[in-house]
Parts: sequence; structure tokens; C-alpha cells
Amino acid sequence: MELAKVNPAFQDVEDGEPAKDIATAAPVEPEAKAVDPPDEEYTQIKPYAGMPKEVLLLYSSRACYRVLREILFWLIVACTLTLLALTITVVALSPRCLSWWQVSPVYQVYPRSFRDSDGDGVGDLKGIQEKLSHFEYLNIKSVWVSPFYRSPMRDSGYDVEDFRAVDPLFGTMQDFDDLLAEMHKLGLKLIMDFIPNHTSDKHRWFNMSRARDPHYDDYYVWADCNATGPKPNNWVSVFGNSSWTYDEVRGQCYLHQFLKEQPDLNFRNPRVRQEMLDIIQFWLDKGVDGFRMDAVKYLLEAAHLRDEPQVDPRKPPESVMSERDLHHDFTTTQLGLHDMLREWRAHMDVLSREPGRYRLMVTDSFDGPEVEKTMMYYGTSLVKESDFPFNFYLVDLPVNTNGLWVKYLVHLWMSNMPTGRWPNWLVGNHNTPRVVSRAGQRYTRVINMLLLTLPGTPTTYYGEEIGMEDVNVTESHFQDSAGRYNAVSGGAPQRSPMQWSPDANAGFNNKTNVTWLPVHPNYRIVNVEVQKQDEGSALSQYRRLSQLRQSELLLQRGWFCYVHADRNVFAYLRELDGLDRAFLLVLNFGRRSAVTDLSALAELPERLRVLMSTDRADDGKAVSKSGIATEAGEGLLIEFPARARFHTNHQGQCYISEKACYLSAMDILYTC
Repeated sequence: MELAKVNPAFQDVEDGEPAKDIATAAPVEPEAKAVDPPDEEYTQIKPYAGMPKEVLLLYSSRACYRVLREILFWLIVACTLTLLALTITVVALSPRCLSWWQVSPVYQVYPRSFRDSDGDGVGDLKGIQEKLSHFEYLNIKSVWVSPFYRSPMRDSGYDVEDFRAVDPLFGTMQDFDDLLAEMHKLGLKLIMDFIPNHTSDKHRWFNMSRARDPHYDDYYVWADCNATGPKPNNWVSVFGNSSWTYDEVRGQCYLHQFLKEQPDLNFRNPRVRQEMLDIIQFWLDKGVDGFRMDAVKYLLEAAHLRDEPQVDPRKPPESVMSERDLHHDFTTTQLGLHDMLREWRAHMDVLSREPGRYRLMVTDSFDGPEVEKTMMYYGTSLVKESDFPFNFYLVDLPVNTNGLWVKYLVHLWMSNMPTGRWPNWLVGNHNTPRVVSRAGQRYTRVINMLLLTLPGTPTTYYGEEIGMEDVNVTESHFQDSAGRYNAVSGGAPQRSPMQWSPDANAGFNNKTNVTWLPVHPNYRIVNVEVQKQDEGSALSQYRRLSQLRQSELLLQRGWFCYVHADRNVFAYLRELDGLDRAFLLVLNFGRRSAVTDLSALAELPERLRVLMSTDRADDGKAVSKSGIATEAGEGLLIEFPARARFHTNHQGQCYISEKACYLSAMDILYTC
């Protein structure tokens, strides 16, 4: 049978003659129907709608379309492989993402003084929850809360009676759970104080130990002595006088490196070490995001209990009453200390594997001029320890307000910090007078600008963002024994109630007229509510800097380079490879106005623009690099186009922790 007879509509042209329209084609008589021979072949050269599979296959098997299909197929394979290779390359070259404790300042809350929710005059956990919006306003993501454990409060809660309980002064465990849940709902992280060195003398462990219970017998450091005889050695506590106190129940002396109501635990006992791990686990199970490990250098003492050498050998031994009189060779930083801290870190790392749930570990150990001891808490390149040890050196900043002194304090940390580690900074805390009381109100803004533009994690003590000052207190105001030993370290001037508003009690307590400490008289002017309405206030500036710090790669990851320091001004750069702009910070810590000449820096353009000043009137001002004028206490954050890199030719003046480069074409960071 001919092909045209089988499918007359399929063929447009046959033997040079036009094909008949399908509508006029002669119908095939039923009796004339027949099955096409299986070897019949189609010769149609044009496709048509609704063609059967056989026709489609015949049409698509033509050489021109086979070649096109193969080209498209291999092109798709090549593109897929290229995208896969590019993805692998980007992942491999991408720097490690910064963690939550690196991208946000840490804000220290002293719970007794932050906010009183029930009108008893003392701040509490519910009060903190009521003010979580303050952290959001400041763009703060990490909140460190000072101790709220059950305690007799002989040392402001640092004498713990029960590590698994909340002191009724601050609320209940349910209050804590509610606070933590609300913080996590808002994307906030909670860092707790952990106090491992000692307990309260009211702790159950101590009562069992002094009664010589076999399990608790050596939970504490005991030594033979009697009530009237000499002490086991010449060791002196932090608060003065002997570190040994005789216990009549046990008939021995126990060691306390702080108050006599704070007996030291014996960490050479494996059971004590396990107890501490269990307590860490208890709070981690609740969802706590990290710990500040308090006073870690005191955790171990030399087992031989020998006398420590005197600083002045000529001084009569009986007159040695201060910790400054002795070299603490046997009571601090003993062999085995760092092994124990690394064990804690490893334990916390097990629970840090969930995305976004990294557990922070910070150590508190101030070693004064022996800064190399402090740096040991970073761990080594092979074994991790704390994420960072607290940097207390800037606490001395107000002692000598000039640019050279500030550079010295910054350089002291940066030059000793192990390569690739993350720095941190604080200028005040609950044991030191407030910055404003030491340096003066004029320097509040410039110190906050320094804190929030240095590389690393800044820590802000509550109230520093508005420039709170110490209050005048008398001994009757001291709430703990430590204050009677040392009004600076254990007293209360820097712990006055947070100043929220110009209302009664500064908005700290709006239910009664009771506050555990006096509110500072300047609270009607220096408070959060008033400063929110003033774009030039310390609070508004702090907020702008905090937001800038989070949004700018230059401040998060950029190189830090010294460019100038004199008796007034400290200046430094923040730059990042690949970015076409950089920041110059010019901060005047001196007592007089200054004009800074940076014309010798070829990397700087002649004209610069002030992005942000501690004096809002100077925002946006154009300045010349040969004459940058600042008033005493003024800071300038200057933005400029970066056509050349300063750090490439001045390696000795520059530092970086999380090194990365920026690829503008793809808007990504990569390891370089």
C-alpha cells in the first residue's frame, strides 16, 4: 500500500503535486481497511500536531537533531559540573562564619541592680525579662548575667550555697526558665557566671566534709592546725589576712583564698571535678549558651603547702597580711589547671555541634604584668581551651588618659595574643569604679567608640552606655562582707540601680520607694528614656556604633593597624582586602584639643569624610589628612576610598584574627 493512501494528511507534497486537504480526502470504505505491512516506512519530512510516537521518533532521529541533542546534553553536563566545582570551591575557600559571641557586644547585667519587678528594692530575674527590649534597641545579642545562685550573700552571690538553685532574692527557677525562653525567642544568648573555686560555708558539701563524711571528707583543702597555734603556712587571701581558718567541728584548718565564708574546693579529688562537670551539664541542659568561669587561676594549689616567697624578704613574716606581699608561686596557675579547663571545654563542645547552638567558655584570670599567663587560657594550636580570657587591661585606661597610654594597653594584648585568636575588651565591671567616675563625663563617648571599633568582642557593664557614675555610699550600705574588706572590689559605688527614666527611683522600682542602694542624683538627666530622645546622647551613639559594628565587614573582620599615637590622640585603621573603602579612627583621649597630621600616610587620600563623630555637629564633615582636628574627648570615625592597603607594607603595625578577603564581583568572602 502506498504511504499517501495510508495517511494522506501526513504528506504535504508527493511526486511534485500538492497534497489533498484532509477534509476532501476520499473516505476509506470499511471493507477496504487493511493492516499496514510492518515493514512500511514513513517518508514525511515535516512534523504535525498530535503525531504518533512512531512518527516523532522517525522525525527526531534525523542527524541534525541528534547532533543538537548531544550538544545540549553535554552542555548541561558541563554546566552542572562547573556549578558543582564552583560550589565546592566557594565552600572550601569560604572563611569560618563568625559565631554569635563574635558578632555582638556582650552586655553585663548585675541582677540586683538592673530592674526590680516586685517592689522589694532588689533587682530580679523577672526585672531582666521586662527590659529585654533594651538589648534589642542596642543591637545586643549576648547577655552575661552575674550570679543568682542560692547564697548567704557574704560576697554578692559569689559564695554559692546551691549551684542548682536560684536565690529567692532573684526569683524562682521558673522565673529563670521563663527568662531564658523569652531571650531565645528574641534571638538573645545568655551567659552565666560559674564559680568553681569555692562554695559557701553553708553548702551541704562543706557541712558533710567538716563532719568527716567518708564521701565528702576531702572535698575541701584541709590541713592540720589548732585554734591558737600557727597556720599551716603563710598564704594570704585576696581580701587580706591568712588564707586559713580553724574549724572547731573538724579540728583542722581549711583553705579559703577569698573570704573565710568561702572555703576552697579540692580539685585534686576526682569526685569534685565530676561534681563540677555535672553542674555545668545541668545548666547546659536548661539551654544556657555559655559560661564565664570565675577566678580560674585559684582552682589548684600546690599539694606540698610550702610558704610562698615574700616580695620583700626583709619584711617580718608576721607582718605579711596582703596578697601583694607574696609571690603566688604555690596558690595560682598550678600544673594541671589548664588540663582541667580543657576538659570542661571538651565537655561543652559535645553540645556545641548543633548549628547556632555554640556554647561559649570565657575565663576570668587577671595576671597583671604576667600577660603571658593570661594568654595561656586561649589554649594551643592543638588543644582548645577558652574562647577568650577576659581582657582587663583597658580597666586602667582612665588612669592616664592620653593617646600613648591607650595604644600601650591595646598593644599589650594584641602583641601577646596567639596568632589567629579572638581579642576582647572591657573598661569596667562590677568590681571597678565606673568609667565616668574615673575619667570624667567628657570621655564617655570616645571610650565607647574605642570599645566598639577595636577588633574582637567588646563587653559593656550595665549603665556604661548612658554614662552612669558611681554613687556615694557608706559602710551601712554594704550588702556583703567583701565590701567591709575592700570598698572598691566588694563595695557598692559602681552597682547602683540602673537609671531607666526620670521617674521615681529612676524607673528601677516603680512599685515602692525602696532601692537596695541609693539612686544617683543625676538620674533625671542621665537615663535611658531621656537619652533615647537625643540623637547626640551617649546612648544614641552607642546604638549607632553597635549597629555599624554588626553591618560592617571592616569592623567585624578587617585588619587593625596603628597609624598614630601621641599625648592626646590614638589613631588606627580598619581595612579589608577586596573592599574599596576603609575606616580611620582618630580618638582624642587627652586634656586638650589637637590637630593630627597624617600626611605621611601615602595610603590615605588627601580629603577624608567623617562618617560619625562623638559630636554630631561634625558628622559628614570633610577633613584634610594633614590637619584632622579633635577636641578633648572627641572621637572621629572617618570613611575613605581605599585604593592601597596599609597592612601590606606595615606588617609590624597590623593584626588580624579571622583573616578573609572580599570578592566584590560575587559579593562573598573567601580565605586568602
